[in-house]
Amino acid sequence: MIINKIIDEDTEEIIQENNGLKELYGKSIMITGASGMIGSYFLYTLMKLNEDYCANIKIIPLVRNIDKLNIQIRRNEFVFPIIQDVTTKIEYDNDIDYIIHAASPASPKIMEKNPVETNFANTIGTANTLLLAKDKNVEGYLFISSREIYGKPLDNQEYFTEDSFGFIDQLIPRNAYAEGKKAAENMCVSFNQEYGVNTKIVRLAHTYGPRMSIYDGRVQADFLKNLINGENIILKSDGSSIRTYTYIADAINAMFKILLKSNEMVYNVSDEKNEVSIRQLAEIISNIPSQKLELIYDIEDEDKQCYAPFKFGILSSKKIRDELNWQAKYSVKEGFKRTYEYLKLI
Repeated sequence: MIINKIIDEDTEEIIQENNGLKELYGKSIMITGASGMIGSYFLYTLMKLNEDYCANIKIIPLVRNIDKLNIQIRRNEFVFPIIQDVTTKIEYDNDIDYIIHAASPASPKIMEKNPVETNFANTIGTANTLLLAKDKNVEGYLFISSREIYGKPLDNQEYFTEDSFGFIDQLIPRNAYAEGKKAAENMCVSFNQEYGVNTKIVRLAHTYGPRMSIYDGRVQADFLKNLINGENIILKSDGSSIRTYTYIADAINAMFKILLKSNEMVYNVSDEKNEVSIRQLAEIISNIPSQKLELIYDIEDEDKQCYAPFKFGILSSKKIRDELNWQAKYSVKEGFKRTYEYLKLI
């Protein structure tokens, strides 16, 4: 089943970059948040393994809304959906070999409007999946964390490595996302130490690509929405904030390596080669179509914005590059061009 030409190419590349993912043949794998961008890419990769390589993988997507799964996915003989919120106890009678916990709000709008639900997805949701992992004696458990756990960088702190931290004000409701992720990471470490659960943590930088929502309020989503609608790109700040952007296929490739090959627990996934300012990102995206879009500045009061409250702090990916030989393939320009081509096809 080809979901989309771009996704089909990406999933094939992920498989080849991980030596065919043969460790997963015949396994049962649960994916929470399976209708989101990250969860769905894991799902599509496993389905391609089944359909093109006869991998016989039992896929267990956990979703709140079954309608968000393509009808072809729901009817697939290897897919066994569980319909529930991850914050309620997960009941499952059969064996599970791996759990990928990707269920979490990623939209700044949701973080601002629903900080309680955002926190619960990362704290209670992680507790429920870890308890299940313990009961099922899984071979591996992967928690999708975020660069936001590092907070605001300290003075002269250009890069965040896995053992460094900045500052987060826990009394700001929007920080429920970062604080929830931090608490979840502590649970992963604790379940590993106390119960021997093989937990892995990946801290993602800004990740984009097919299956991302262009309505979630992040700047890259807003720019893509402008692009698809043929609108001028509007900058809500001076555009000086520096970020790294990792294409989804590169990120999934890294996460499979962490789940299946890593010796340590925590890894950053970021592409320092793709450090760009928001202004540069707007310029790159505005030049993707043949008819260049205009950049317009409409700077709002920073206190009213719901974006992450820090401007710098780049993730260092040296650890995963050195230990697992991971390299990001796609530049920002190439990755966003592929995302644009995907959006044109749906």
